[in-house]
Amino acid sequence: MKVKSLRCVLGIDIGTTGAKVLLVSEAGNITASADAEYPLLTPRPKWSEQDPETWWEATVSATRNCLDKAHSITNSKIEIAGIGLSGQMHGSVFLGKHGEVLRPAILWNDQRTELQCREITDTIGLNKLIELTYNHALAGFTAPKILWLRQNEPEIYTKVSNVLLPKDYIRYRMTNVLATDVSDASGTLLFNVAKRKWSDEMTQMLAIPREWLPDCFESTVISSYVSKESAKTLGLPEGTPVAGGGGDQAAGAVGNGIVLQGLASCSIGTSGVIFWHLDKPAFDPKGRLHSFCHAIPGKWHL
Repeated sequence: MKVKSLRCVLGIDIGTTGAKVLLVSEAGNITASADAEYPLLTPRPKWSEQDPETWWEATVSATRNCLDKAHSITNSKIEIAGIGLSGQMHGSVFLGKHGEVLRPAILWNDQRTELQCREITDTIGLNKLIELTYNHALAGFTAPKILWLRQNEPEIYTKVSNVLLPKDYIRYRMTNVLATDVSDASGTLLFNVAKRKWSDEMTQMLAIPREWLPDCFESTVISSYVSKESAKTLGLPEGTPVAGGGGDQAAGAVGNGIVLQGLASCSIGTSGVIFWHLDKPAFDPKGRLHSFCHAIPGKWHL
């Protein structure tokens, strides 16, 4: 008897408390889901860190569980057409020249970089900073974390070859490719949100090596493909395409249908966010609101 096939896409979210995996059929139906938790590390007051290896372990566990559930529920062969990644934004994963993690990732809710935020604002100037990045310096963003590492852990800083955001570390483990997307890169304070590309001015003025930053894709573009080694680990076909993906809020907004001017949503998770779709780039001149690229090409959000 011929086994029927079910073509699906696989979504992987690297959240603050755990990894979530979802299989959705071509018809838009949820086929199966699974999740796996990992710990939050708070070694000092105001610090919030995680071991990126726990993200990978949770991703492997949740992906395999999700695929097993799908087989059991549908009694079908599951064909994975592609993979989309989303995740907590702003976190810094520092990699050495061999791709090794040099220290625990510093997360979005870490508050140690108050002095570095002041330094960025003083160096760039508030008006110029908002002009270049559409945002002001906040402790959660990525650039202040890089400056903190340079000033407080120089022995690690000198070994850095690349800086990745959380979901992009999982992409790297899956595909051996260093890449990110425009929505997630928008939260680094090193990105020109209006032009949807890395800001050479920001990296130069902050003396952050441009080559540390990964290639940046639109969220809908194929960024890479699952490697042979990771395919075996995850239980996925080698060569499965992996899309650029998106930061958690932008990806969630697409799922909620926040894709037209005038639409907005409110999400309450580890953080609370009001998300407002924009057809054209815009920013708050006083820096009170975030302004990022949407996961939809040519669109933005507050």
